[in-house]
Amino acid sequence: MRNYTGITLFILRGLTDDPQLKILIFIFLFFTYLSSIIGNLIIISLTLMDAQLKTPMYFFLRNFSVLEVAFTTAYVPRYLYTLSTGDDTITYNACVAQIFFVILLGATEFFLLATMSFDRYVAICKPLHYTTTMNSKVCNQLLLSSWLTGFMIILPPISLGLQLEFCDSNVIDHFGCDAFPMLKIACSDTQFIEKIVLIFAVLTLIITLFLVFLSYAYIIKTVLRFPSVQQRKKAFSTCSSHLIVVSITYGSCIFIYIKPSAKEGVALNKIVSVLTTSVAPVMNPLIYALRNKQVIQAFKNSVKKIFFLSKQ
Repeated sequence: MRNYTGITLFILRGLTDDPQLKILIFIFLFFTYLSSIIGNLIIISLTLMDAQLKTPMYFFLRNFSVLEVAFTTAYVPRYLYTLSTGDDTITYNACVAQIFFVILLGATEFFLLATMSFDRYVAICKPLHYTTTMNSKVCNQLLLSSWLTGFMIILPPISLGLQLEFCDSNVIDHFGCDAFPMLKIACSDTQFIEKIVLIFAVLTLIITLFLVFLSYAYIIKTVLRFPSVQQRKKAFSTCSSHLIVVSITYGSCIFIYIKPSAKEGVALNKIVSVLTTSVAPVMNPLIYALRNKQVIQAFKNSVKKIFFLSKQ
């Protein structure tokens, strides 16, 4: 990660200059970050330990929680450090690394969500073939494909981004390093890289959304043929949590990245980015846990075991 200019240090402007508001933001981010880590670690632990959760659905849910932990950790702790110490500087290499991991983890999440929708399609539309179709080898291959595709998505833009020159300003109008605020202060012509970023963002959204819609089109078609209302409710309930998470993830990404220019809307994007990197990782485990009887039961069983062992 070689810098082509003399600038080796950037200043993160953050969200506000108001000292009192900074304290409130720190408290808010600290508790949301802590909650997201605890919530996702509980999901990860339950899906690893509970025998009833040893299914492809929970295998993908566990890996989605791993992504959520990594995604929020890539952004929030660094900003908490800035708020608590007042040190708002970040090195060029650290900035590039943050952008790389945030976009890699974000892109991988989209492909994993598409994979999870395919899992629901097989479970509902092909129940007799579910065990053989979604075996452990296939699940691992789908997971690896999500990561590899995410890496292929990030590689061209990050390669072009490493060639940008920064000469006039080193102040990033964001609480963390992000692609568009970085492009805003670059001295180089950013039109080409902006188009590349936009193309790859649109391709990621279109491909994964198409896969999600296709899966759910078949799911809805199959479920509506079920003779029992109870069967239809049960089938839709297994998909509802995934659909809510898909709506939150895609909605925030479309708002931030599908824009004509990097020069516009940075201030509003900062607020959405805070919600995406702090609130969404808290909501996702809650959505899956509170709407899933098996997860709730597994949590209750784990609490009982811990309580029983502590009394011995």
